[in-house]
Parts: sequence; C-alpha cells; structure tokens
Amino acid sequence: MIFRKWSARIRTEEADEYVGYIEETGAAHYAETKGNLGYQILLRDLGDGSSEISTISWWTDLDAVRRFAGDDYQVARYYPEDDQYLLERPEFVEHHEVRGSDLARFGG
Repeated sequence: MIFRKWSARIRTEEADEYVGYIEETGAAHYAETKGNLGYQILLRDLGDGSSEISTISWWTDLDAVRRFAGDDYQVARYYPEDDQYLLERPEFVEHHEVRGSDLARFGG
C-alpha cells in the first residue's frame, strides 16, 4: 500500500471554501481512480491567519498513483482555481510505502 501526502498553506478565512473546492476536484478524482483506497482532507490553524491544508490518500500501489497523477507522480497535481487560495504551491508530494497498519479495524 502507498500513502500519498500533499500539504500547502492557505488563508484561514478561506478554509471552508477551499476544502469544498478540493472535494470537487482532487478528492473526487482520487475516489474515481482505480486503486484508490480512500482519502482524508486535514486542516491545521497556524495561528497567524494561515492554515496548513493536507490531503492524504492511500493507494494499492504506485501504478494506481500514476493513474491519478501521471507518470511524474511525485509532482503535485493542481487544478485551475488552486492558485487563488494557496499562499504557497509546493512542487512535490510525499509517498511512503505502508509497512504496517490497523486501518482495517476502522473499516479501511
């Protein structure tokens, strides 16, 4: 199993709106991609008017990640309106091979 994480900073006041946008774009594409095992959208208030937003997702293997992200799967995938929300635009995402998990205990 592969764990994929993307994070960036946004304005806290736009968090709800941006989460909705992610649900309509990236998260929807995660869910419809063969080999996606699920995702979550995380938000952390940094206390300075900005928040860190992350999407984390689980995939059966790197081939599934490539079906979502393309051959250059380590480069972050962005959508047309992302730039209006992002205070920073990281170029890369993280990938980790999952070696142990008890997510099945929670239905995952």
